[in-house]
Amino acid sequence: MKILLAPLDPVHDAGLKLIKRKLEALGYQCVLLPPDITVEEIGEAALKEKVDMIFVGRTVGYNVEQLFRRVRHVLTQQGVFGKVRIAIGGMAVTTELAQGMGFEAGYGPHTTIEEIHALIEKNPELARHITHPVKHKPKFPFPHDNTVKDSTTQKYLDQIVDGILDWTASRTSPGVVRAHITESQLQDVHGSVESYTALPFTRDYLAQCDEAVVDFFQKNICPPSVRQITQQEVDAYNQRIDIAKKHFHPRVLQHGRAKPLVFVQYGTGCPMMDGMHIKVAESWGADGVLHFDPAWGARTEGLMDGFLTNAEDGTPVTYANLSLIKRSLDVATLWTVRAHRGLNTPEIAVLSGFLGADLSKINIVYGSICGGTDPARLTVDGVDAIRTAVRYKMPFDIPTNEELAGVPPHKAFAGMLIMAQLGRRLGAQPVLKPLLCHGPYIMVNELMEQNYVDYNFAKIRALQTLADFPIWPGEPIGFMTHSEEKEQSATTTSLHVAMCSTLGVDAVTTASTDEAFSHGPITSAGRVGSLRSIEEVFRFFGQTDVAPTAKADQWKDEIISGINAVLKSAAGAPSFVDALYQGIFGDKADGVYPGRAGKNSVIISTAPKNGRPGLRPVDGRKKAVRAAKSARSATMAARRCR
Repeated sequence: MKILLAPLDPVHDAGLKLIKRKLEALGYQCVLLPPDITVEEIGEAALKEKVDMIFVGRTVGYNVEQLFRRVRHVLTQQGVFGKVRIAIGGMAVTTELAQGMGFEAGYGPHTTIEEIHALIEKNPELARHITHPVKHKPKFPFPHDNTVKDSTTQKYLDQIVDGILDWTASRTSPGVVRAHITESQLQDVHGSVESYTALPFTRDYLAQCDEAVVDFFQKNICPPSVRQITQQEVDAYNQRIDIAKKHFHPRVLQHGRAKPLVFVQYGTGCPMMDGMHIKVAESWGADGVLHFDPAWGARTEGLMDGFLTNAEDGTPVTYANLSLIKRSLDVATLWTVRAHRGLNTPEIAVLSGFLGADLSKINIVYGSICGGTDPARLTVDGVDAIRTAVRYKMPFDIPTNEELAGVPPHKAFAGMLIMAQLGRRLGAQPVLKPLLCHGPYIMVNELMEQNYVDYNFAKIRALQTLADFPIWPGEPIGFMTHSEEKEQSATTTSLHVAMCSTLGVDAVTTASTDEAFSHGPITSAGRVGSLRSIEEVFRFFGQTDVAPTAKADQWKDEIISGINAVLKSAAGAPSFVDALYQGIFGDKADGVYPGRAGKNSVIISTAPKNGRPGLRPVDGRKKAVRAAKSARSATMAARRCR
């Protein structure tokens, strides 16, 4: 086959030169015309050379449509158009534009030689891996030894974990009881989310819920910010998501690297809007997504159910909402549901595991001193949630967002390592999630005045020196370096990703360009802006690395020393819970204090009575005791809000 390549520019023909070289390597005979030719000369050359196909290229984007209409007119008059196959390409050229004018195809500046080859041979399969790429879900977390390498650190961690397991062995909570009831009921769930929207909540369950949740089920009263989504809305959404999935084509962000994977968090308040945001993020290369729930949900005993939308921050965790979101996911997308900080931690872990989430999120320390939950309560609930994660073979990540309140990294990291060692002891797969941010402690101590690289390097290298756990910086990376300027936010996010590539971390969580300073809804364009910038920085750096200065090693050693000092103090406290109350992992001077939600709700087991364990409430909370002692009541169907 003989192909004519014709540049319609005064001086530019680089693109067609590249195409010529690659087509000749594939065995085609090519004739390249020089720049600054007329349209008439293209037709004359086509007739003279007796070519089978013509590619007309235009580097600049202005006046494209008018110019190519003239190409068609002239080539038609010369008897070329209609007899010779013709494709066009260049800036501002699309397939729709080209075919609308009668050309065989149109290609923009990012067209690959595989796509051109497929057009020439009229065989789309030659380019299917480019035009319709298939992503496979990675086995995440990536392999690690999951061991503590520093003997001093391991000694303190083992002492603390021993204490946690001893302390929680005889204790439970309303959250744990609810989780066990829910898990038992889930075994009876059948059918798809379209036909099933509510769990059969019992009086036993409602007996340990807050009044707002009881009113939801018994009186059809929704909280002020919550609305029931109608079945018609759900049906319309499912039709739309099916169309989106049919036309879905993923991208791969990484350029020559296997990691870090890129996650985005969602939580618009509406599961249907979440689903569409997820499809946008997947389309632009996101490898995973994570569920962001309402702040008030962490401080409320019990979960509502059904398809619910929330007018404030975060999307309510319900069986139906999570099922709808799961239905939206591509098969290659990793999905995590956070359960780490509130009164429903064990129950959310159950829902996540049952619905097939790839990961959950659990951190007793962060939830106790920055998430607003009582340390004793969350210690009991957190251990139970980890055991649930083990049952469902669901790894869990450990966020350290307490740094956003001013907790020094060494304190936050000490708590994170305790959680990791606790997870390993229970048979789980923990993932360290350090925060890479320009946080209050860093600002006050001027640790990032020169650059954002050295101290972030020190933090990750300190963790890598102490232990070999998977590391997944979040939530998101670059927090408090973003501004209301979208370009700046995209740039700082992508540069943090480049730094993380050098550090060899397993994954990162990123924000949209309008997330940190949004005065309204998070936009799809904001998500695309960040992901597109990340793709470009992967391409820009490729296999090269970012280098810190010598200061990073000095700070790394200081962080390691600080971590071990905190662990030593925690190991010497009467209990892990006492250490949390005492402020060893963060105190008021750091900007945090023990949470209050669920205070005095822990239940202590007593000696078995008539073959059944008795329960004694720490605070005399009769409601929880009655629920724990009562036999299972008849099922009460959950009624929806109107």
